Amino acid sequence: MPLQIYKRGRVYWAKGWVEYNGRRIAGPYRRSTKASTEAGARDWVARETEAQIHRYVFGDEPRMTFSDAILIYKASPKTAKQLMPIVEEIGDLPLTAISGRMLKELGPKLKPDACTDTWWREIVTPASAVINNAHDLKNTPMIRVKSYDNFERIAQDKRRNKPSRVERKPADKEWIDAFCRAADPYNAALVRFMFETAARIDQAISIEPDDLRPAENKVRVKAQKGHPESWITVSPQMMDELLALPAKRPKNRKTGKFMKSRVFGYGSSTGYNTRWKTICKRAGIPYISAHPAGRHGFFTELVVRQGVDPVTAAKAGRWSDPNLPMRIYAHAETDEADVRARFRTNHVQQDTVQTPKQQKSKKE
Repeated sequence: MPLQIYKRGRVYWAKGWVEYNGRRIAGPYRRSTKASTEAGARDWVARETEAQIHRYVFGDEPRMTFSDAILIYKASPKTAKQLMPIVEEIGDLPLTAISGRMLKELGPKLKPDACTDTWWREIVTPASAVINNAHDLKNTPMIRVKSYDNFERIAQDKRRNKPSRVERKPADKEWIDAFCRAADPYNAALVRFMFETAARIDQAISIEPDDLRPAENKVRVKAQKGHPESWITVSPQMMDELLALPAKRPKNRKTGKFMKSRVFGYGSSTGYNTRWKTICKRAGIPYISAHPAGRHGFFTELVVRQGVDPVTAAKAGRWSDPNLPMRIYAHAETDEADVRARFRTNHVQQDTVQTPKQQKSKKE
C-alpha cells in the first residue's frame, strides 16, 4: 500500500511502499518521520515519495546532507555553537528532506523553555543560512521558512509561564541625569554618548582615540547590522567630555592579553552590566540596559517627547527605514487612564431646544 502515517508515542511514523505508475519502487517502510504533528509527517511522506521517484527515474546521484553543507559554511564561533545541537538532530538528512516546518519543530525539542523568538534566532536562522549557502554554492534546493505567528508565540509563552517581547522602558533626560550624577566619568560619558547618537553598545565601547575628530566634532563608529562604518557628528559638549577621558587598555578575558586603547575602557559589549546595576542602585533609579537607554531612548526622546518627524530622527539614528524605529523604538508615554478619560469629558453646549412652556412664555 502507499505510504501511510500513524502516531507512535509523540512522533508520527510512516509505513507502506512508494509507488510509481502502479509499481512499487521503494519499501517496505516502517520508519519514524521525526515529526510531532500530522502535517509535518505528511510533508515528510511527500518529500520521501518525490525523492524516491526522482531516484527511480534518474538513478542514484550524490545528495548533500546537512552535515555536508556545514563543511562549506563559514560560521562564526557563536553560530557554530548554535549549529552543534542542530547537526546532532538532522545532520544525516539530505537537504532535500529538510523543510521549514521541520526546522521550526526543532525549537520545542532543543529548547523547550525558550520563547519563539529564541527558536527563530538560534535554530531556524542559522540552519536556514547553512542550507541557503549550499544552494548558492552547489545549486541544492533553497529553503524559505514561515516565521512563528502570534498564536504560536502566545501558546509557547503560556506553556513556559513567562511572557516574551516585554516592552523595554526607554531612558529619558531625568533618568540620564540621575545616572550620571551617581556614575564615574567613563560610564556617564558612555550613557550620554549613546543617548545622543543612538549608537549601539558594541559600537560605543569599540571607539578608540583615533576615532575622534575634535575639530569637526565627529566620531567614527564601526559597521554593524548591515550598516557601513560612518562618521557621526556629536555636540561640542559631548566631544569635550570624550576628550577628557584618558584612554584605557582593557584586558581580553579569554586570552588575558591587553587590547588596543579604548575611549570608554570596556573590552566587551557586556562588561558594563554589573557596573551599571551598581550605579542605578546608588542613584535610586530602575536599571535600564544599554540598548533601551541609548537607541530606544534616542528615538523616543526625539519623536515622542520633542515632536521631531520620524524621517529626520531615523536618519540621525542611522535607520535606513523610518518604519522600523516607529514600530520598535518609539514608546508611547501617554497614560492609558488619561486616554480613557477623554471619552468622559463633558462638552458644554448651548441648549437651542425650547420646551413648550418656554415658547408660551415668550409669546406672552
